[in-house]
Amino acid sequence: MVVLEADPLLESLQHHFGWEAFRPGQREVVEALLAGRDCLAVLPTGAGKSLCYQLPALVRQGLVLVISPLVALMQDQVEQLRRRGIAAACLHAGLEGGERRRLLRMLQDQQLRLLYLAPERLQGEATRQLLDDLLDAGRVVAVAVDEAHCISAWGHDFRPDYRRLGQLRRLCPGVPLVALSATAPPRVRADIIRLLELRRPLVQVRSARRPNLTYGMALRPADPLPQVLEAVADARGAVLIYARTRRSVEQWARRLAAAGVEAIAYHAGMDPHSRQLALEHFMQHAAPVLVATVAFGMGVDRPDVGLVLHLDLPASPEGYLQESGRAGRDGLPARCQVLFDPLDRVSLGWAIRSAAQQGGGAPLDLRSRDAEEQRLAHIQRQLRRMEAVAEGEGCREQALLLAVGELVPPCGRCDRCLCAAPRRDWSEQVSLLLAALEERSGRDLRRLAEDLSAAHGSEEERWAWLARRLVHEELLSESDDGAQRLWLRSSGRHYLRQPWPLRWAA
Repeated sequence: MVVLEADPLLESLQHHFGWEAFRPGQREVVEALLAGRDCLAVLPTGAGKSLCYQLPALVRQGLVLVISPLVALMQDQVEQLRRRGIAAACLHAGLEGGERRRLLRMLQDQQLRLLYLAPERLQGEATRQLLDDLLDAGRVVAVAVDEAHCISAWGHDFRPDYRRLGQLRRLCPGVPLVALSATAPPRVRADIIRLLELRRPLVQVRSARRPNLTYGMALRPADPLPQVLEAVADARGAVLIYARTRRSVEQWARRLAAAGVEAIAYHAGMDPHSRQLALEHFMQHAAPVLVATVAFGMGVDRPDVGLVLHLDLPASPEGYLQESGRAGRDGLPARCQVLFDPLDRVSLGWAIRSAAQQGGGAPLDLRSRDAEEQRLAHIQRQLRRMEAVAEGEGCREQALLLAVGELVPPCGRCDRCLCAAPRRDWSEQVSLLLAALEERSGRDLRRLAEDLSAAHGSEEERWAWLARRLVHEELLSESDDGAQRLWLRSSGRHYLRQPWPLRWAA
């Protein structure tokens, strides 16, 4: 008779979370943290990243500090843990006096297992003193930095407050740190390790591929309401609709409600009570439709989201992988759709640059200004890359994953794989476009398209699409300041001398 050895970690997993087995990548991170080793865990959305730091707190009966970027995200995770009977709390500026005293009493009585903090809280003297007291008592098992890509200027959601987290190593000597993210390409991973001063970390990177998700992208018509209503009607479970601005979130919630869809809005400009009601509705309603800005959903664990619909071009492939990954966490089929317009990149690019210029604060020194310009240029390149995915003729999933450094075969499920668009030869139009730029380089894309349309016919948008395609094919270069100025590359000059067939689907 074979006697199976006890597995304390698996028993703890089953006892606290009811899972029969670890998901890929989880056990390695948990074991490394329990052994006192730093970790970087890049696990896809829905892969159970939070368990990687929650289970060590329960196994050791100690405290794990969790740095998280959004109060709504922290509150949602705390509520989930409390429903499982796990003592967790969130320390943020909006805590009332009674709640704060109760939290401190739980810490003093060593009852708390997870304490969530926003990064800016670490700058406060009271929080620093609290942290010192916890460390002196030997209570801290680990420190977790959730959404760790926010620390990198090359990440898709850079947050300056995260940059100060480099002090964690000095504040918490001898305590293992774990950084977690759903999408972090190699350059971002290197930044996370360097800026958090992770020491010989275990680096656990799992594929971001989600075989139950089906991607589709289409040009947004003048009024996309019929397409939106059709997508919502066909969806199972919960529906997440993302709009870029708070104003458009509210407009779309009203339009859907007027069309008979019980849609609710969620964005950071709403008062805390309204946001909490919207979150509760999304979590508790059988088939909610929520219209939100893209920050919503980070860490919100609703497994049966059947549709994630973006009403604008996402800002980057990395960000879109994370946002679309909020669909189908239950493993069942789900759809991820984007409705975009070629002008989305222009408007978003200018909005980002304008926000940076109006950011206020102390004037930047020369080195900081240069770093900020590089960051803004990187954002423009990410926008171009996302546009190339949306306008491209290849597999959506393959293109998205390639953008974060992962090579996979075509998915066989997306709109491009299921219905390949017919190709035609564009070499004649390409020669005309390149010749126009050779004659006068540095022209902006819109003016170039207007001139070519007037001189040679065809719609301006067709010429603009062709210019964008030539940028993606590296026959042209484009300015990284959002002005879309174009120049011939050496490959473009070579094409003018010795053209070759260029067959693309428009």
